[in-house]
Formats: sequence, C-alpha cells, structure tokens
Amino acid sequence: MTSPRTAVQTLVQHEQSRREMLALAVVGGAGAAFFASAPRADAVPEGSGLGSKKARSFRLTVLGTTDTHGNVLNWDYFKDLEYDDTPHNDIGLAKIATLVKAMRAERGAANTMLLDAGDTIQGTPLAYYYAKVDPITGGSKHPMAKAMNAIGYDAAALGNHEFNYGLDTLRTFESQCDFPLLSANSVDWTSGAPIFKPHVIRTFKTRGSKPVKVGILGLVTPGVAIWDKANVEGQVKFPGIVEQAKVMVPRLKKAGCDLVIVSCHSGARPGSSYGDALPFPENASRQLAEEVAGIDAVLVGHAHEEITQLLVPSKVTPGKDVLLTEPLKWGMRLSVMDFDLEFRQGRWTLAGSSSHVLNANTVPEDPEVADLVGEDHAVVRTYVNSVIGTCTVAMSAATARFEDTAAMDFINHVQADAVKAALAGTPDESLPVLSIAAPFNRDAAIPAGNVTVRDVAGLYIYDNTLLGIRFTGAQVKAYLEYSAAYFKTVSGTGPFAPDAVTGAISPTTGSPIPDYNYDIMGGLDASLAYDIDIAQPVGQRIVNLTYAGQPVDPAAGFVIAINNYRQSGGGGFPGVTTAPVLYNAQVEIRQLLIDWTTEQGVIDPTTFTTYDWKLVSNGQPVVVEGAAEGGRH
Repeated sequence: MTSPRTAVQTLVQHEQSRREMLALAVVGGAGAAFFASAPRADAVPEGSGLGSKKARSFRLTVLGTTDTHGNVLNWDYFKDLEYDDTPHNDIGLAKIATLVKAMRAERGAANTMLLDAGDTIQGTPLAYYYAKVDPITGGSKHPMAKAMNAIGYDAAALGNHEFNYGLDTLRTFESQCDFPLLSANSVDWTSGAPIFKPHVIRTFKTRGSKPVKVGILGLVTPGVAIWDKANVEGQVKFPGIVEQAKVMVPRLKKAGCDLVIVSCHSGARPGSSYGDALPFPENASRQLAEEVAGIDAVLVGHAHEEITQLLVPSKVTPGKDVLLTEPLKWGMRLSVMDFDLEFRQGRWTLAGSSSHVLNANTVPEDPEVADLVGEDHAVVRTYVNSVIGTCTVAMSAATARFEDTAAMDFINHVQADAVKAALAGTPDESLPVLSIAAPFNRDAAIPAGNVTVRDVAGLYIYDNTLLGIRFTGAQVKAYLEYSAAYFKTVSGTGPFAPDAVTGAISPTTGSPIPDYNYDIMGGLDASLAYDIDIAQPVGQRIVNLTYAGQPVDPAAGFVIAINNYRQSGGGGFPGVTTAPVLYNAQVEIRQLLIDWTTEQGVIDPTTFTTYDWKLVSNGQPVVVEGAAEGGRH
C-alpha cells in the first residue's frame, strides 16, 4: 500500500507538472482570459485612495466564496480522481487561493477584502474525517481552517451545515480560524443575544481623507432550527434574516460605516423547502436587499447558484440598487465586487457598484495551500479506499429517481433493520417497519467485488442521523403522494428522457424539486408496493398501495425509519414533525451502512431487494430512457 506521505509527494509532483503547463497558458490562453475578464485597475477615477495626495474617490474590491463544503483540493473523494463534471468545473480553495492572489496583485491588497457566505465544514469525506474519525475536538486542526487562514479571509458567515456536527465542533473550528465567524441571527435560546460575532468593521486608509469604514454582517437561514434540531434545540434560536438585519444594520451605520455588506447564507430566489413550518423564510437574500435600509451589497449563499450580478431595487430607499452576487459552490467560482466611493461633504458616499465571477478552472492550484493540506488529503484517501466487504453484483443509483433500484433498497433495508433491532422488547416491536430514502447522488455506484468506504459513502453523502417514528396507513399514503409531486404531469407511456418526467417545479420555491426531496419507501419484513400515476394531478397519484400483498389499511400502524433532516421538517413532508418518535439514538446513517457492510462482509442484493414501485400513466407502465430492461440496477 502506498504510504500517506508517498501519496502526498505523488500528488504534489503531479500538481507541479500541471501548474507548469497552466503557467504557460497564462501568456496566451486561459490565464489571459482570466485577467482580461476583470475590470482594469487603471479604471479607478483620478484622486483615488490608491495613490493620490488627497483622495476624493476610492475603489474597494470585495472577493467572495460560498458553500465550499469541505473542498480544498480539486479532488472527488468518492471517485478518487481529480474532480470533473459536464461543464468541466474545477473546485477547491487551492484554486480560489490562486484567483485571490491575482486579484490582490491587480487591485492592491490594501483595497481588497475576502469574505465567505458559509457551509464550510461539511460535505466531503475530508470534512467528515476531521469531524468524526480524527475530530478537531481531539486536537487535530481542520484542513478548511488551515486553507482559509493561509488565503487570508477577513470574515465568514455561518451556514446551516456548520451546525451539523454540534456546537463543540463548531466552536473548535471557530477557535482555529484567524478570522471571525459571523452570525447575527444565531442567538441564545434564553437571552436572544447573538452567540457568535454578529458583524465586524474593517477600516481602509485613504490618502489625505477620512478612512473608509466597511461593515460586514453575517446571517444564516433560519432553517437550521429544523434541520439541526437535535444539535441546537434548547441552546440556539434563529430569528428571521430580515428581522435581525433591521436591528443590526442601523448599529453599523451608527458606528460610522460608509458601506455595509451582508454575507448571507440564504438564497436569492424566494421560498422555503420547509413550507410554513417556520415563520421565517429559508431564502431571503432578495427580500433582505429590498426591505432593509442601509445595505449596499449581499454575498449570497446556500442555493448553490451562480449569480454574476443582480441589482435589486430597494423598496425603502428610492433610487438605490443593492448588489447581489453568488459564486456557485465548492470553490468553482470567486465573486468579485467593486465599489466606487466618492468623498462628498465630509463623508464617503457609494457612487457605483458592480460584480462579476471568476472561474476556478482557468488557474492552477496554489502550491502553498495544496501543501498545507497534503498530508490530510493523503490520510483521507487511504481511509476512503479501505476495503470493508464485497458485493455480489454492481448496484447503481444513476436511475434511482425514476425506477426501483437495489441501491435504494440497500439503504432502506439497513435503516429499517437498525430501527427494528432498537425497538425489540418495546411496546412497538410488533409494528411493521418501513423506511424512506432519497437518491442523493446520481453518480453513486457500488461495484461487484471489493467494496470500499468511499463506495458506500458515495451512496449516502449527507451526515444525517436515523430516527424511527409512528405513522398510520393514511399517513403513509399522504407521505407518498407528497413525494410523488417530484414528477411532472405526463400523459403517455414514453419512452421519455429522465428530465421530461422528473424535477417538477415546486409551488413553494418556484424551482425544480431536487432529487433529495424525492423519497422512496420500502418495507423490511414484507414489500410495500405502489404505483405512481404521473398522468394524474398531484395528490392523486399513488395507486395499488399494498403491504405484504394486501391493501394498506388507513388505520394500520407502521414504524417509519427516517433521517433527521426529513423528520425535522426538511422538504416539508406531511405528518413527520408531529409523529411520535420511537427511536432516536443519533446514529449516522452513512456510518450504519459502512458498519453493516463491514459486519456482514458481503452485500447480496437478492437478500433485501423487492419490486416496490414503478411509474405508470393511466395504469400503463411508463418507459424512461436508461431504465433497466427486465432487471434492476
């Protein structure tokens, strides 16, 4: 086996070769395109703070990242390969570091600031390893802290995923960062006071004029209260983004801030995945810009969307536009915001603002950042490539969103089996156990033959924990009806392209329903079978619903194995938040899958797969391109 240190050396040598090639490209290729895309430094007006005797104008450049999700290097740990996707994006803070250095060199480091909009410490095996396997609470330093410190962030807002591993891990990460973690609406359960720094003020010197004071406010989506209920209930509350900003922005203005920028982990497209489960919306960045006076720009996060530049007219300050930008996710983009200020009547006034994004695939990784996390990277690669069992036949999740698959049956079997074992000897032990699972990762595949940690982890990419709740047969049907809204209303039997039948527009968010909000339900000791008739309107699609071959009695009792995200209200599924909780041992589902594989030694789909569901149109089976012909993936 290759040692971690050798693996690091190999990785570094490989990267050095790639950097040399990319350095040549800077002269007339991608690098030239990168530098051409940025506004020229010499476009700054005469008398700017960059060098005049008495500044009458000043340009501030604010760089931004968001939703980096534990990505430092351009690496896919689930595939154990350099990251690639259909648009050929690159990822990771090492790429961002190169872009940041170039922008600081061009614009002047003294007039440049770097912010992040949250979701930093969760999302990859690298992040998981330093939260659970070799936790930072035990003394290790988080690779994301190493990288962000080296790049030189000025501040970062908290995202909802910062709370996934509990407050102790988050506080430890905070202590390892050389910059403040901001969250004005993460407040003490009792006092209502922010438990993290709500904002910070940066001062920029000018020549012969007053310094420019910039306030940075951090806000997070209130959905944390639902999604991480087990980690925050009784300790932290999350008031509304707009409501809290209306308290905090006046304080920044009173403190003399000439410019106020909000780093907001909340999407710009209005709506909430949790419906009306909370009085505050999940995605409120646009509303924030419209309704809170004194805000000049919002660095948007959470939605994993690319917003190059969006100017939102203020509803409270006539004639004012608020700048919004979102740099996609995972370090694929760097937002560049430019603010031109003019000194008038003894104070600085914003004269204009604009933004654009830079693509990380145009530059090589920064060697300093890559070297800092090299050993961490090698250790995690060794971990995810450890063999934990074998599989008798390959299982893929590529088609799980439109056909019954062994991969989803595997998740449901392990979840239901764990809940049933936990309920042994309790009054509920005789209830039939069902389970729900969603197709999180279209690329997930467990091969025939040796199975590694990364194979299983790729099937379940989120850090969810397992619960058991009590449902009636009527609630089971209502749950499945809600889930079936994922499919578009289609007549005919096809064949259809997958996108022609999946990803219907959600009435609550106005966006396509994501795969992770489509739940598949299966039974443990007997099959739960149903058809989804996509020719019928939403709410009338579940037909032929049976358990153990018999129609499901609306009054019958069932136990549902369910993840904490869903049970807490994530996705807005009916009945789950008020259902009696029968089991909640805070066991991670991904680890359950890994442990089950390790203990059993062999994954044999014939021992747990059943034909649970299928798509039909007016009772006739629907054919979707890519689906198995007479078999199962």
